This record gives sequence, structure tokens and C-alpha cells, in this order.
Amino acid sequence: MLSPAGRVVMISGAARGIGRAVLERLLAVGCFVSAGVRDPSKLPAHPGLMPARYEASSADSAADWVAATVARHGRIDALVNAAGVNPRGAMLDADEAPFDRMWDINAKGPMRAIRAAWPHLVASGAGRVINVASLSGKRVRNDNLGYAMSKFAVMALTQEVRRLGWEHGIRATALCPGFVDTDMTAHVTKLPRSEMTRPEDLAALVEAVLHLPNTASVAELLVNCRHEDTL
Repeated sequence: MLSPAGRVVMISGAARGIGRAVLERLLAVGCFVSAGVRDPSKLPAHPGLMPARYEASSADSAADWVAATVARHGRIDALVNAAGVNPRGAMLDADEAPFDRMWDINAKGPMRAIRAAWPHLVASGAGRVINVASLSGKRVRNDNLGYAMSKFAVMALTQEVRRLGWEHGIRATALCPGFVDTDMTAHVTKLPRSEMTRPEDLAALVEAVLHLPNTASVAELLVNCRHEDTL
């Protein structure tokens, strides 16, 4: 196992939901966390936490965030891409704006962050990338095709990171939850919130994957709160 203490981890979308739970978990085990968020004032005060302004839809924001992290810590050991949006984009809707927004933030955002952090992940020799995808990146079960398409793209991105990074010690994992009790699922009424996956449980999985050695790489983690016969 890789020791968590002192490892430098970048987390996008760390102000709320899954990203916030991951932030709290990794700080608790001794990681140094660089949290990329739109509003750094929403982050807690902690000696191991570096707040950074980050906008997933901006082509330059990821590079600025990486540069600030390296200036502070001198290296990057891991990147957790948790920033994402979930507007409705149905196949028969003429308005493609939701599709464009989700492609830009959910798919291209993680790609930009990985690209910017790449040389530092290579230098680590045990770089880790965890992309928060979704079970919607494995199958389509509702009308929000735009979200599913963006998360299918995240699955492809994760596979390419594994392919390109393998010889450099970079390992990538796609975390694919179903319904999670966060503000992103506030509109869901068909499942009680008490039956949804807790973000804290996903954070525990992220911690475990981040600290596995190069010889125990996990490609995908499918996490459901209900039975699905296709998964």
C-alpha cells in the first residue's frame, strides 16, 4: 500500500457532494489537498488544504490550477475529477445547449485537468487519476441522454489515461455510482434519499484506490444502491 500521509492530491468539485466528501476523507488521512472550485470561500479552513479557483469549462483554468499546486507543493501525486453538472438533455429536444454544457464540463473538463497535470503525474512514478463517472456511463435508463453521453466519454477518457500512463506508473480508475444522496439528485423522487449511496462511502473507495500499489490497479468501480440485472 502507498502511504497516504504527505501525498499531494488535486480534487475538482470539492465544495460539495462527492468531491467534498473525498476532500474531507483525504485530509483526515494526512494528504495535502489542492481543491479546485468556483468559489474557494466555500471551503473549510485546514492546514493541509490549498483552495484554488477552478472553472471546469475554461480551457486555461486547469493549467492555472496545476501551476498553483506545483508552486505550493512541488509535485502532484493524484487527481480526482469530481466536478460535474446534470441538466436535462433529451434526444428529441431541439435545444442542444445542455448537451454542449455537459460535454464541456463533464468530459472535456477532466481531460484538460489531466493534460495539465500529466508531467507531474509521470514524475510521481505512482500517479493516480480517479474520474467520477456514473452508472449512466455504463447504460442508459432515463431520458437524460446528454448526461449519459458525457459519462460514457469519461469512461473512454479513463481508459486512455490507463493506456498512455501505464508505463509511467500512472493508474486510472472510473468511479461509477448510481443515485448518491447529494444536491445533484435533489430532483429524484422515485427513490428515498435514505436508500441512496452516501458520498462518504464513495470517498472511502477513492481513498482505497489512491493508495493501492501499481500492481493492484482498479479500472472501474461500479457502485449501486439498488439491484440492476444488467450490472
